[in-house]
Amino acid sequence: MNNKLVDPTSATLIPASRPLSVHATDRAAGVLIGAACGDALGVPYEFARRLTDDERPVMIGGGLGPYKPGEYSDDTQMHVCIADVASSGANLTSVTALDHIARNFHTWRDGGASDIGNQTRSVLGAAKARKTGTPSQAMAAEADAYTARTQLSAGNGSLMRTGIVALAYLDDVDGMVRAATAISSLTHSDPDCVEACILWCSGIRTAVLEGTFDGVRQGVALLPENRRETWHAKLDEAEANEPHHWGRNGYVVTALQAAWSAITRTPVPELAPEKGSYPAQHFQLATEAAVRAGDDTDTVAAIAAALLGARWGVSAIPLTWQEAVNGWPNMSGPDLVRLAVLTARKGADDGDGWPSAARVKIPGYAGKAFTVAHPEDPGVVLGNLPMTEYTGTPPIDAVVSLCRVGREPVFARAGAEHVRVWLVDKEGENPNLHFVLDQAARQVLRLRQEGKRVFLHCVAGRSRTPAVAAAYSTLLGTDPHTALTEVWEALGERWTLLAHQQLHDAVYELAGQPPHRPQPQPQPRRWFSFGRLG
Repeated sequence: MNNKLVDPTSATLIPASRPLSVHATDRAAGVLIGAACGDALGVPYEFARRLTDDERPVMIGGGLGPYKPGEYSDDTQMHVCIADVASSGANLTSVTALDHIARNFHTWRDGGASDIGNQTRSVLGAAKARKTGTPSQAMAAEADAYTARTQLSAGNGSLMRTGIVALAYLDDVDGMVRAATAISSLTHSDPDCVEACILWCSGIRTAVLEGTFDGVRQGVALLPENRRETWHAKLDEAEANEPHHWGRNGYVVTALQAAWSAITRTPVPELAPEKGSYPAQHFQLATEAAVRAGDDTDTVAAIAAALLGARWGVSAIPLTWQEAVNGWPNMSGPDLVRLAVLTARKGADDGDGWPSAARVKIPGYAGKAFTVAHPEDPGVVLGNLPMTEYTGTPPIDAVVSLCRVGREPVFARAGAEHVRVWLVDKEGENPNLHFVLDQAARQVLRLRQEGKRVFLHCVAGRSRTPAVAAAYSTLLGTDPHTALTEVWEALGERWTLLAHQQLHDAVYELAGQPPHRPQPQPQPRRWFSFGRLG
């Protein structure tokens, strides 16, 4: 089976890459939660007054639901119905998998749909009453019937949920095309809908594997030859006009154009950490531009943000958005990341049990559990992963995890808020390093300003933890050299940050200073247990 994507500009083959690299895993993890963040950001403004260019959308909830702040709508709800099946590693083109997806759609419609498009409502209702065929066959037949009897059968309701399909076929372009066709056709069988889903899946697949947006254009070669010129013209039009150029974007083609316009016309910021400028901010800026397109704001933003998440990764999504996003069926950001990563890995966890295990295996190099007070703020406690196994009720109100901990939140019994940060303990594996480091430090600052005692940790507490701790000190007004020196002295012999030059140097670069390595002699370790806090 052909597992390579044709690049129509060069007639060469772009090979798939498996197993996924660390960067590609970051990008795969960003697809579903990215779509959900775009959805939730657009919810308050759906079919309302279009925002002006200087108005910034906010996840305030409301909208047609009405929704809670950060709650996503039917776009992501239906996406999750597919991800539930895709995350098992199933072949999405099989009748068994399609039937499972169809049943999930019915379950959602009957008990979870906070909103539902007219076309989807009509097809699902007719399919449930149909007496012949399997659930997916009945649904596809009713979608065909809907297409045959109306000229308004090319809504955006299948494009909005297509991102996860691409993740299931990172190594199989032909399979991706078949799956995109079959899953779109469960409710939207119009050729415009099917072709739009194929294009966007191609874009997401290439973004995950290659880290570019090139796959959308390359995907035109996967369409019928007599349709390619039309789609190239549509993409040209999108790149030439602002997202709000299409006043009505419920049509699948104009929804795709508005999303593509938001992505391609939003400049990628330069990397200037001292100015608070990071290329990763393209995710947020382009998603906001998609919302400002107006009309079907949540859907256009969900479409755009799925591809943006695939390009920039979950590490590029603002932590405040990751924290806020939620929705049916009782999903939060980490749940969406888990479904996406499992889909990209054909349903398999890694050797530590991530992302499915309630708690990941703790490696031997993590050492014994320890805690150390932050040198400038005793309300911040530095530690390591073994400390998360503490069985008592620690005097901690929030946890900032800089490593993978597992499916369950840390210190949930104590009611602690849990912030998860995608930060990799290896040189060269953090494409959005400065952005993530700054985001993590600002989360600690935000939690402390709310009066919460914070436990900040990574696996061993030796590199990521001191880097974020020092970056937090600089937010308090301490110069980076002093901040790093104080953290060095607090951690004593446990410090290994100098072995991770990029992390160390980023602390200086965020403060606009050239890196300088601290030279003090490590002091005696000042460790304490949670039992001695307070």
